[in-house]
Amino acid sequence: MGALIGDTPERDGTWAYCTGTLISPTVFLTAAHCGHDGQKTARVSFAGHYRAGDTLYAGRYVPDPRYTRKNGLYDMAVVVFPDPIPGITPAKLPSLGLLDRLKADGSLEAARFTPVGYGSVDPTKKAHGWRFHYTDTRSQTSISFKRLRGKWLELSPDPWGKEGGTCYGDSGGPNYLGGSDSKLLVATTISGVDDACRFTNLDYRLDTPSARKFLGEYVALP
Repeated sequence: MGALIGDTPERDGTWAYCTGTLISPTVFLTAAHCGHDGQKTARVSFAGHYRAGDTLYAGRYVPDPRYTRKNGLYDMAVVVFPDPIPGITPAKLPSLGLLDRLKADGSLEAARFTPVGYGSVDPTKKAHGWRFHYTDTRSQTSISFKRLRGKWLELSPDPWGKEGGTCYGDSGGPNYLGGSDSKLLVATTISGVDDACRFTNLDYRLDTPSARKFLGEYVALP
């Protein structure tokens, strides 16, 4: 997993603005909404805690051409590096229709997922809204299945507080089926339904024909 790093720091001094995953030695997957119109390049750090001056890898930034901010579909982008990234094993992508098959055999209901990202942790409520804390640090949590839709996987923390959700800055990051050591990346973080970052996560499925159409242009698919 890695973070997209800005050219200049944010007002709080942090640098990471989105998350992503290496899916081949030269291809990093993230969310299209992380980029700005006309963006051609991006910088990525794979450090667990990024500090200014740490190693960065620059590559060509390519959003899914079908993506528009109006409908939010096809929210994928890749950073294509000129040379392989050393020392990192890329994540595995799911086969076509994997989540549908798991739903059909009943195993999806009990499945646990692991989202990972560099986003805000433990937002606090203030008089005029929420305050989000960023540290340029990679975090992960466990989260449960809620619902499967055509292009979306909905995940929600358990009601006993033993799981967590994703937040701003986690966009584009991985949702692994099982633990992060499984390396099976089935969906990417896109959005949530609350500013507290504690309820349902909306994640873009990677096992659908539409997702695979874009991904297949850059990596070999199972």
